Amino acid sequence: MSTTEDRVTAIVPSLVKEAVTAPSMHNAQPWRFRHRAGTRLLSLYGDPERTLPVGDPDHRALHIGCGAALLNLRVAAAYHGWRAVPELMPDPLDPWRLVDVVLEEDSGTTDPGLADLRPAVARRHTSRFPFSPEPIAPEILDGLGAAALLEGVRLIVPGSWHADAVMDLVHDAELFESASDAMRAEIVTWTRTGRAGEGPATEGVPSSAFGPRQHGTSAPARDFDVTHSAPDRAAAAFEERPQTALLCTEADLPEDWLRAGQGVERVLLQATLDGLATSMISQPLEWPELRDLARDPRSRTGFVQMVFRFGYGPAGAATPRRTVAEVLDIV
Repeated sequence: MSTTEDRVTAIVPSLVKEAVTAPSMHNAQPWRFRHRAGTRLLSLYGDPERTLPVGDPDHRALHIGCGAALLNLRVAAAYHGWRAVPELMPDPLDPWRLVDVVLEEDSGTTDPGLADLRPAVARRHTSRFPFSPEPIAPEILDGLGAAALLEGVRLIVPGSWHADAVMDLVHDAELFESASDAMRAEIVTWTRTGRAGEGPATEGVPSSAFGPRQHGTSAPARDFDVTHSAPDRAAAAFEERPQTALLCTEADLPEDWLRAGQGVERVLLQATLDGLATSMISQPLEWPELRDLARDPRSRTGFVQMVFRFGYGPAGAATPRRTVAEVLDIV
């Protein structure tokens, strides 16, 4: 009869396969997993070769992406009858060792809602299409807020003036980006349009996921076609007042970024189950002089880690992922 440790080793590849469907900035997929055969331990590492020195110099977005992968791993584990118990930043001497996960046989009493999210793991994709102006019901937004709280973070639905201020910051970030050759070059590095010399097709943002060009004013979705290499893209008018929400943490340390990442993915998965199209607006958070301005000074918002755009509209296209063999080491 196989031991618990043997069963863990057998299921680890399938858990990692679902974990890596998580979103990450520019789809850089900044994670690696390591499992020692015959144990119940699975470690999640940040990959220093997949950093974004211009857009993410402090590795905040890297931690958020890895936190999102951790949430997916917990969901997959729960679905398969396991409980994934994470320890964040377990080794002070190794800042790239982000999480140690111990897999335990689950009695079904711990956070049963995790397994319910599993159908959304494969369906969740970032949508860079216009959304309809149909308002989202308050009970759906309340449910998304509850999902965030389960991960120890807060989801703030901004009032009218705050929402307008956030969108002004998005437009400011677009101007900053257009004036930064280094930022634009980094984005080009992670886009895939069929040009010669591009990186592997298993990473980055493909032209199939660009969405339409904005017709008129600036779009709430980032335009990855920096070099205008996709001339056949249609133009479309995006919603004038996107329905946004801000995910916030009380502190702003690597542990908080990992919690934020878990909250980001839990909110996105719940929104997907609720029938919403989703995208993330990170542009103003990539510039230190803009990020602090995203906070509502009249409330205890904390530190803004992500801005969501929710609505009803086309689902986004799937983006590629590296194989499990490329991201998982079993030793």
